[in-house]
Amino acid sequence: MNIIEIYEKYHLPENLQMHMLRVAACSNLIIDNWNGPQIDKESIIRVSLLHDMGNIVKIPEEFSKDEGFLEIRKRYFEQYGTNDHEINLEIGKQEGLTPKEITILDGKRSRKNEETLASNSYERKICAYCDQRVAPNGVVGISQRLEDAKVRYKDKPLSVWSNEEKANYLIQCALSIEKQIMEYCNIKPEDINDDSIKIYVERLKMYDI
Repeated sequence: MNIIEIYEKYHLPENLQMHMLRVAACSNLIIDNWNGPQIDKESIIRVSLLHDMGNIVKIPEEFSKDEGFLEIRKRYFEQYGTNDHEINLEIGKQEGLTPKEITILDGKRSRKNEETLASNSYERKICAYCDQRVAPNGVVGISQRLEDAKVRYKDKPLSVWSNEEKANYLIQCALSIEKQIMEYCNIKPEDINDDSIKIYVERLKMYDI
């Protein structure tokens, strides 16, 4: 089953599908320009394509133009609960992610940037970095993306992004992760953009999970 068929099976709105495709496309671009330690390329792509399957439970209604969005979200609540990260892990398992891939998926969250920076796993670093490069409307710089997170989550007291000191530290960790990745890449951060990933997005729509 290709990834678009999987997205449709879970009734994901188009903007969420595009986010995951763009993250996977950024990962694919890095993979194609990688000259560093050996990495599991397929795991990076698979995790990137499935990493936000549960995010439908936290997408504000106004961000989805898809008909029936509220009903679909209600079914998610009933079947999986309301914790988007736990749903990501559950659906990842359902769609065949290996234990290693589930570990990458669990660890690559932005709240864990400090651990990701210290990790020896470049699969985790690449998945985390590419996710943090993709804003709702496309690829942006890492600082811009995470500064936006501070704004979006500032009124959510349980979010690490509502604590400015912690948020600023996580941004610095993200920038350091970027340096770690670019040390082994034949491209620069600015070479990862909407134009450079277009061809990968189209190819990945046919990717079989």
